[in-house]
Amino acid sequence: MNRKVTSPSMASDAAKILQDENASAIQKRLAGSVLSQVNKTHETGKEMETIASNVLKSEKYSEETKSLAASVLSQSDKQR
Repeated sequence: MNRKVTSPSMASDAAKILQDENASAIQKRLAGSVLSQVNKTHETGKEMETIASNVLKSEKYSEETKSLAASVLSQSDKQR
């Protein structure tokens, strides 16, 4: 079980992104993952780990998108 959860401020940011019609598909996907981790029983899956890792490595994404990716990765399975 995951002991880390999404912070209230990060959850709020993620919810705003999901409601923003101008947000990119990758932002919305990351935001959905961030919000799903408000509950301690959820942790990042392997596919989302890969996506978030690629976002952090790339220079083409905004700081907001990278912040979402970092939150997703912070709740990943440490044994993977």
